Amino acid sequence: MRVDDRLFRREELALDPVDLARLLLGAVLEAETPEGIVGVRLAEVEAYRGLDDPASHCYRGKTPRNAVMWGPAGHLYVYFVYGMHFCANVVGTEDGQPGAVLLRAGEVVEGAGLVRARRPNARGNGELAKGPAILTSVLGLDRAQNGADLTDPASPVRLRRGERVPAERVRVGPRVGVAMAMDTPWRFWIDGSPAVSTYRRGGKRRQVRPAG
Repeated sequence: MRVDDRLFRREELALDPVDLARLLLGAVLEAETPEGIVGVRLAEVEAYRGLDDPASHCYRGKTPRNAVMWGPAGHLYVYFVYGMHFCANVVGTEDGQPGAVLLRAGEVVEGAGLVRARRPNARGNGELAKGPAILTSVLGLDRAQNGADLTDPASPVRLRRGERVPAERVRVGPRVGVAMAMDTPWRFWIDGSPAVSTYRRGGKRRQVRPAG
């Protein structure tokens, strides 16, 4: 399938986070770093809504930390977690309606040599950007990029359309590591991608189903 290297327009990303999550699979997030450009094809994402989603950072209202999640769409929301990692999200929905999509994993499509230098212990290409903290680190993202406009060609972090993923290759399941709404099936991934993380959860495992 042909790769589309055009940037997304803001209005294309102004979607309910669940719809945005599906759209982002196969898209390419690229970041300019002092050492060069790194591009990652998104292979696993999670949707988080706002005031109706107990697992969302916005569930209890607007704060300085989550302000970017309230829009406008097409911006990067970066937050610090566990006192040691950064995680990145693409903001969706209409301006003033909070919601975003967590970027969990991807396949490196540009700057592989640079990424391998940053991840010398990775056992294969599939592990180079596997997991939300690792993906963010190989792209060189931290608080400095919080609020970056992914639709702006002059931005140091940009979101390209990439390669459309056929519906039969999209899988859906519960989100990882959340304390609330644990069974909500808002994690989406590309079936067969080596970058997708292994889902582990106590109790009965949910059956994975194709997105339709």
